[in-house]
Amino acid sequence: MQSDQIELDRFDRAILKALAADGRISITELARQIGLSKSPTQARLRRLESDGIITGYRALFDPIRLGMDHVSFVEVRLSDTREAALAEFNAAVARIAEIEQVHLIAGNFDYLMKVRTQSMSDYRRVLADYISTLPHVANTSTYVAMQAVKEKALSDVI
Repeated sequence: MQSDQIELDRFDRAILKALAADGRISITELARQIGLSKSPTQARLRRLESDGIITGYRALFDPIRLGMDHVSFVEVRLSDTREAALAEFNAAVARIAEIEQVHLIAGNFDYLMKVRTQSMSDYRRVLADYISTLPHVANTSTYVAMQAVKEKALSDVI
């Protein structure tokens, strides 16, 4: 186990599972669902927040219903992979709203991005105006998703 990893018991996991299903659940209902009284449930919830296990609460949106159903995966190769170049790239990529995910990869390319836009023409604009101009980008390869067969949220594995 990593030193920054927190040990969770069955009550902690039950809290996380209940919050994943309904982030607006009342503390009374949460306590009832996990089988503890209100005070220890609140204390556990505060600890999960202060320990950084729970990082926030937010609404989830259906991107397809919002017209954001064009998904591309982009392989990015950098011209420089020293730490300073990686840090510069990471900081710049964080500012592009259309990029949902970015992963540093051990393989034939350096980063894999998930990009969500409204259309192919929107994606082409994002690629030309933002992704291609990121620091140290040597080249990119794009793969367009035709259908999401399985997408799993972290809440599904707790």
